[in-house]
Amino acid sequence: MAREKFERTKPHVNIGTIGHVDHGKTTLTAAITATLALGNEAIVAKDYSEIDAAPEERARGITINTAHVEYETATRHYAHVDCPGHADYVKNMITGAAQMDGAILVVSAADGPMPQTREHILLSKQVGVPDIVVFLNKEDQVDDAELLELVELEVRELLSSYDFPGDDIPICPGSALQAIEAITANPSIVRGDNPWVDKIFALMDAVDEYIPTPIRDTEKTFLMAIEDVFSITGRGTVATGRIERGIVKVGDTVEIVGVTETRNTTITGIEM
Repeated sequence: MAREKFERTKPHVNIGTIGHVDHGKTTLTAAITATLALGNEAIVAKDYSEIDAAPEERARGITINTAHVEYETATRHYAHVDCPGHADYVKNMITGAAQMDGAILVVSAADGPMPQTREHILLSKQVGVPDIVVFLNKEDQVDDAELLELVELEVRELLSSYDFPGDDIPICPGSALQAIEAITANPSIVRGDNPWVDKIFALMDAVDEYIPTPIRDTEKTFLMAIEDVFSITGRGTVATGRIERGIVKVGDTVEIVGVTETRNTTITGIEM
């Protein structure tokens, strides 16, 4: 049984997948957890249905809400947000992107950049996502190497047009689905055994190297901007948001400051 517990000795980075609907963001998220779980019992591999967990998401085959998973590489611990790509759920994508220290832009090598590709790059710039790494998914569907190069060039030009350093951003081709199928067929596979699995490892190497470890302002008092509030059966009122500074622990007393009177409350649980 895998342990759903990480030893928090590694630097923590918030990351996520963005991109056009059906380009493979959720499949890539599943492929990353499956790949990094190889030989690491602390990581729980998540399949597609566990990430797109809501019934309406499974029924429509698209991600609607942002989903969170955790994993780690040799050098870092990651919290990963899988953002919806569908045009109807832009607000949900912004909520996810606002939490990110960096993003993986997923582009189908078979289709190239599409409307939500552009929209997600723009929104990432507007909400302050500092760095992007690109995964050219569905490489197995492209037989022509020149076509793959053209798609890469188009992606670089698009990133540059939104003031990201398009010429410098790592672009990693691969196939998330092929990687998952290889691991499913041989759960004891290791790096070097399969080219599709190796491409997922290469993507995470690029993420480790290109996206800087953020500097956390932990010395100041705790401050979190509340993005949304939910009523969860069995838990009560749950507030979500991004911690801007400081640290917080279960049992801490915090002030809730809003348009009405300030209130004190106690932290009863934390999820990330």
